[in-house]
Amino acid sequence: MRDFEQPGRSLVMARNGMAATSQPAATLAAIQVLERGGNAMDAAIAACAVQCVLEPGSTGVGGDCFALYAPKGDTGRLVAYDGGGWAPAGASLAALRELGVTHIERQSPHAVTVPGAVDAWARLAGDHGSLALAELLAPAIRLADEGYAVAPRCAFDWAAQAALLRNNAGARELMLDAEGNAPSAGSVHRQPRLAETLRHIAAHGRDGFYRGRVAEDIVGTLRGLGGLHTLEDFADYAGEYVAPVKTGFRGYEVHECPPPGQGAVALLILKILERFEADGEPLGADRLHIEIEACRLAYGIRDAWLADPRHGPVDLDWLLSEQRVDTLVGQIDLARAMPKVPHYAPLEHKDTVYICVVDKERNCASFINSIFTPFGAGIMTARTGVMLHNRAQCFSLAPGHANAIAPRKRPLHTIIPGMLSRDGRAVMSFGVMGGHYQAMGHAHFVSKVVDYGMDMQSANAMPRVFPRPGQGDVELEHTVPAAACAELERRGFKLARPAAAIGGAQSIWIDWEQGVLLGASDHRKDGCALGC
Repeated sequence: MRDFEQPGRSLVMARNGMAATSQPAATLAAIQVLERGGNAMDAAIAACAVQCVLEPGSTGVGGDCFALYAPKGDTGRLVAYDGGGWAPAGASLAALRELGVTHIERQSPHAVTVPGAVDAWARLAGDHGSLALAELLAPAIRLADEGYAVAPRCAFDWAAQAALLRNNAGARELMLDAEGNAPSAGSVHRQPRLAETLRHIAAHGRDGFYRGRVAEDIVGTLRGLGGLHTLEDFADYAGEYVAPVKTGFRGYEVHECPPPGQGAVALLILKILERFEADGEPLGADRLHIEIEACRLAYGIRDAWLADPRHGPVDLDWLLSEQRVDTLVGQIDLARAMPKVPHYAPLEHKDTVYICVVDKERNCASFINSIFTPFGAGIMTARTGVMLHNRAQCFSLAPGHANAIAPRKRPLHTIIPGMLSRDGRAVMSFGVMGGHYQAMGHAHFVSKVVDYGMDMQSANAMPRVFPRPGQGDVELEHTVPAAACAELERRGFKLARPAAAIGGAQSIWIDWEQGVLLGASDHRKDGCALGC
């Protein structure tokens, strides 16, 4: 039980349904769907659409979507959906070289893959939902039309990207005020063109986005900037059901989406952590040292090996083998930091939204949607109000690299929904936002709950650390104890403060014996958990 004299949040408890998101209105939309007879998948899609309006710097219809779904909590029937977008058919190393592209810049049309989110919503609603897609999109359409109050964390992130948004005509017109400034917290913002696009999707399903006027506007915008996208790239796009990956962790099983997502990296970090006793302080220098080095080692493998398995084999048996874990564990020396940090892709960690819902029947949805960097590529279609992601920045431009860009290929992906089970039943649906941080975030969160017996809200509140990709230093939130920081520096770690709080998380625990649901939502974001 938490100390009620200290600042913090209590776990939310309910019997019939639970939702947790990073926006209160999105959580409320999910609960209202459950109360109207919708199931967990219906509620997750409705909440996600609302967040695409309220949290435009983190997610949108111009992004990607991944999901895990356990019908009635049965992980024997767990399904995973890959809604990651693919590169245009004309995109290749040779084509980019011919255009003089040696690095994919963020605000470049080459940073944009075909967005996969709307396809995922339509497919998942049709296969697993019980309500019409039009009904699920109605709350988002209303908010985009009538306006919404900008939340504090959203305003903070929005202001940080104002310069980027000024560089694009559509983004400047639709996302900034007349002086070119981001809306402040508590101000009212409207997105009527996005409302019309959502209305079109509601009427025509996935074809309302991938064919016709919306696709034409996106392709026209990108080609006008020198992109290689075609209408065929959009019309042909399809996400796919994929086999989840899992590993054991101290009597539980942890489930993730497979490559090109980094879920397997979260599993690898957990396998490394399982080799160490979880004794002492969870924020002591020894434990933080182990978590930092486990992350560095696992991410080094990620950047060398993980890619779209449709374009070449990805050997997960090798990656998660006990021999591989033995080798990695042997490189961790608690006396000093690793002298040479494995190579990272040169990208900062990013933002996204994660949603979890469990309904009365105990259907469990673990759902994540993202435009990658805050406000993605910073490219917005002027007529249809679609902010486009920059996921193609995760491709490599090195010839022969497993993750090298190629026609209709999906890049290495950072967004990962998670699920924890025991004896074949889901016990926790969870996710940790924050782009590249997510694999470490999953492992850190699961370890705090399982190893240290923390409730989910307390685990969320723990200070976070992250070895920054490509930078060689370790970000630590200012709440990490000073004594641990000093000791880590003595061991050779280069420490830095993050520009903002690291990531965010939501989770729902199922107490099967009591018939109760417990929900948690991270204080680093604007949202909450609610039950019914």
